[in-house]
Amino acid sequence: MNPWLEVFGWVGSILVVWSLTQARVLRFRWLNFVGAVIATAYNAIIEIWPFFAMNLAIAVIDAYWLWRLHRTRHDEATYEVVEVQPDDAYLLHVLRTYADDIAGFSPGFVAEAAPGEPRTAFLVQKGDETVGVVEIADQGDGTGVVLLDWVSKRFRDFTPGEFVYRASGVFTGKPFTRLVTAPGQHDRRYLERVGFRAEGGQWVRELAPAASAS
Repeated sequence: MNPWLEVFGWVGSILVVWSLTQARVLRFRWLNFVGAVIATAYNAIIEIWPFFAMNLAIAVIDAYWLWRLHRTRHDEATYEVVEVQPDDAYLLHVLRTYADDIAGFSPGFVAEAAPGEPRTAFLVQKGDETVGVVEIADQGDGTGVVLLDWVSKRFRDFTPGEFVYRASGVFTGKPFTRLVTAPGQHDRRYLERVGFRAEGGQWVRELAPAASAS
């Protein structure tokens, strides 16, 4: 057998196996799809038809789910933003469960608000699954500080937190006229996507235009 053809087949197998180690839904589907396509071509070349058919079926299934995932990625009907009290028992359970992961997003974040600290908290839901949490502290003068904008690892490629800022209208009736990021939040691509701009070493998003548009 041509050694390069054998390497080609091994690449497909490695990608399929590697995909199974991925926690992120989108990354899993892409790796699995590419691996299955390679395996399909490889098995067609060496004429092993049962494995050709199996990998072709896997590739088709992955293609369907990739289409569906990308189609609903920014779909307001897919995700729901639910406001909860900062001391809500379920919210604190989520924050404790994912404390280590959350520390990577916002190193200085403290789950329980200090006495008298005004906070606003939102859960981002996909069906009955909590996929994100956003917490904002009232700094006064209409400024809200984004203390936490966290997304679970499975949905990290989808940035569902965008619905808190863009599509949910959850700031209607709130005292905030602008949002600023807390120290340590520097994901430029995400922040720009949801309407923040760099200003004086932090990221700022005005809320007045959004309120009037809604």
